[in-house]
Amino acid sequence: MMQNKPLIGIVGLSDGDPEVHAQLKDIVKAQVDAIVENLRASGQVDVIEAKELVCSVKTAKEQAEYLKNQGVDGTILSYGVFAFPNFSAIVAQNGKGPFLLAANLNPDWPGMVAMLAAGGALNHLGIRHFRASGDVSQPEVLEKYIRFAKCAKVVTRLNGQKYGLIGGRSLGMYSATVSMQDWQKKFGVDVDHMDQSELVRKAEEIPQEQVEKAFAWLTEHVGEIRYNGSSFTPEKLKTQIRHYEALKKIIKENEYDFVGVKCHYEMSRHYCTECVCAAFCNDPYDWDGAKEPVVYACEADSDAALTMQILKLLTDEPVIFMDVRHYDSDNDVMVFCNCGSQSTYYATGKDDYAANLAKTKLYPALDIYAGGGCHVNLMTAPGHATIARLNRKEGRYRMTIIPADFVTLEEEKMAETTKEWPHVFAKLPFDHQIFLDKFDANHCHAVYGDKVEELKMISEMLDIDVEILGEEE
Repeated sequence: MMQNKPLIGIVGLSDGDPEVHAQLKDIVKAQVDAIVENLRASGQVDVIEAKELVCSVKTAKEQAEYLKNQGVDGTILSYGVFAFPNFSAIVAQNGKGPFLLAANLNPDWPGMVAMLAAGGALNHLGIRHFRASGDVSQPEVLEKYIRFAKCAKVVTRLNGQKYGLIGGRSLGMYSATVSMQDWQKKFGVDVDHMDQSELVRKAEEIPQEQVEKAFAWLTEHVGEIRYNGSSFTPEKLKTQIRHYEALKKIIKENEYDFVGVKCHYEMSRHYCTECVCAAFCNDPYDWDGAKEPVVYACEADSDAALTMQILKLLTDEPVIFMDVRHYDSDNDVMVFCNCGSQSTYYATGKDDYAANLAKTKLYPALDIYAGGGCHVNLMTAPGHATIARLNRKEGRYRMTIIPADFVTLEEEKMAETTKEWPHVFAKLPFDHQIFLDKFDANHCHAVYGDKVEELKMISEMLDIDVEILGEEE
């Protein structure tokens, strides 16, 4: 999959007295150099340095604007000695946030004092910022810098993106609809509404050669395709392929960064289910080869799509969309079972389409979806994961975060809910009743790994409340 590293600017700040600065500039530069060297050596962050150290109001504004014009995702303010706090205020007011204030714990020089004085100045001005203190060569300190860089990338690159809302509210769900004004103000995301009829119209324009190529690829690689001779036939699968190809064209032509599609019931009852779209849009591959995943949220759940896009920008990986379905007391697991599909990547958790599709089944759509077609079934591979969801209470956003462990159960367990649908079996680190009592949506989303601290920092950058489900309030 594509690796899209954060681009972070760094500027060293110094004393405002010209003679003192001349004596101390090598110390300031050494601190900047150490941060740059360690970040670049990590292979996880790209860095742009300011052209000169800040030692005056003039250089503070000039260097802040220089880094901002380089398109950085955020800015590190480095303190090796005492730096006049007004310089930091000017950098923050004219530069590109989020901002990380960084100082080594060096008893010889008061860089830490400068960091604290600068932090106080920024807080006086209402400028949110973060701090990293200690030797950057130490892994736990370096991790603070890397986490900041990754989170700054999410917030900065989310701003200015375009969300394609294809169809309107599905199945009467309040938690799936959003205000385009709120999104633009809070996240900088533009909501563009398109009718689902465009999927139908463009599907008819897809070349038959492309349809046959996709059909042959699925036939070769999918573990089992259960045609039933009526609602799910080769021709109906080809219709679903056409819808996916149409969606790709819509995304490209309209420059959508992520999408939500209504599906129920106009599409699922009268044309076909959109499950093939959901699976392969979110996947890092399709029959044309490797590609970047494009977040697709079922049932036009826009807060789902936004949560997924945040997770994707953070990890550069596909994101799970899942329904909350059941609690299995025998195995002490929450059962997440989505009506349509999820990325087939999660069949193994690896970027290997052949291995993933071998574990995937295409079942006939349920009778309530009279348009026919398939559901895409798989069981999510085991691993530690982070579940997340943007929720709202009276318009105020909060990020609900749940660490979890995905586990594998016998395949027959999927028949206890809806065997045709993809399943996630998750062990939660708290009593399931807390989840059922507190969680505010019927959909949630996940990626592998521990992303709790990153999601907390992203939420702080976005001025969103944080709810770690299961923690004492």
